[in-house]
Amino acid sequence: MTRITSTATLAALTCQLYRIWGRTLRYERDGYNSVQTLRKRERVVFALWHDELFAPCFLHRGEGIIALVSASRDGEFLARILERLGYNLSRGSSRRSGVRALKGGVNMMQRLNRDAVVTVDGPTGPRHKVKDGAVYLGYKAGAWIVPVRVRSSRVKRFERAWDRFQLPLPGALCRIIYGVPYKVEELHSESLAYERQRLQQALYALGE
Repeated sequence: MTRITSTATLAALTCQLYRIWGRTLRYERDGYNSVQTLRKRERVVFALWHDELFAPCFLHRGEGIIALVSASRDGEFLARILERLGYNLSRGSSRRSGVRALKGGVNMMQRLNRDAVVTVDGPTGPRHKVKDGAVYLGYKAGAWIVPVRVRSSRVKRFERAWDRFQLPLPGALCRIIYGVPYKVEELHSESLAYERQRLQQALYALGE
């Protein structure tokens, strides 16, 4: 009980700091107009690298987007923050309950008629290597996949973290780049590797 209480308290404080920090940043969105138009009539899955989630997470707060979050202790902390920011959650991890989280994400997208977001190399890497999650989710939910990259003018990079997480410094200009949406028309054991590579190339095409 003490651990749960302390986690909730720390998450609340962190969320408050995050909101303050996020408001110090400047934002530009490239390619978002077409994505915004698409979202009015279709569901999308935003696909981004784990180390670049700070700015997009702030910009899309309060939209009810479904986030797939690890079932780990770190995931529990992140989940509490995302809930406070207005995200819906589907819990799981690539190692343990990832299939459950993905199926839950599909069901939530269909039931709530909401978009989703996946950090495609999370929760533990390898860094910048696309896993199955976004591809599976997009296909099963009949949603469009939208590659997303972020470029920030000034960041603190945590070199010892597995993802080398990027924290935009106060006053930084964060440029969020939305790629061309596309659909996975068919998915089977032979095509899965191709679809992972397709998404990986789409992300790299938006910037190294």
